Amino acid sequence: MGFMTYRVHLFRLLFSMEDDLFRIKKAERIQQLWKVSVVLVLAAIAVYLWMAYLGLGTERISGVAVTLSDLTYETSKLWFLLGRGLYAILFAAFILFFPGFLFYLLTGIPYQKLVIMQQIVLVVMLMERLLWIPLVIVAGLNWQVSPLSLGIIASYITEVPWVIYFFGAITLFQLWIIWFQVKYLSVFSEMKKFVIAINVILLHFLGWCLTALTAFGDVYILSRWFG
Repeated sequence: MGFMTYRVHLFRLLFSMEDDLFRIKKAERIQQLWKVSVVLVLAAIAVYLWMAYLGLGTERISGVAVTLSDLTYETSKLWFLLGRGLYAILFAAFILFFPGFLFYLLTGIPYQKLVIMQQIVLVVMLMERLLWIPLVIVAGLNWQVSPLSLGIIASYITEVPWVIYFFGAITLFQLWIIWFQVKYLSVFSEMKKFVIAINVILLHFLGWCLTALTAFGDVYILSRWFG
């Protein structure tokens, strides 16, 4: 008798979730897992380079452009592009592999099946970042004050950047991801659903803190470098 094989197909999983979750649960062999992971890392690089090319996040550089020589200005933009490309690689690799490892330690679910879950998470996060582009270019709203996040509410309450970044990281996309991860893990684990939910929310809380810290540090570094 042959092994039951599941061939990774992320969009089918997104739009035919119940059927695919059943197939993944029964699967003894996973195909295309690492190929899809590589494609997603390349997609993340493309998205972040495109955002950088359009000038998203370069406000600090542009603000002091008149004080820089042409060579220094062009060099700074090149370093910014390279930095965003490297960040995209680290970001995608972190999302794909680190949370799955933590959930593996927590639940004992086979790691490869957890990577599939995180592939969906990364797809949704990249879709969110693509949505940032028209919000910035057309509406002039940075990600931390997106109308799809709590950041825009926080910006009316406080001017503390770290707080705005933290609440800006809590978006409708993030809430969907929490729902999806709880649903996914509940299918594969006998652990009580509320325990899974608490652990998923805690992980996201730490992620929001890390996002806020990274964004604040990014602004601080650019302001010290170019300010």
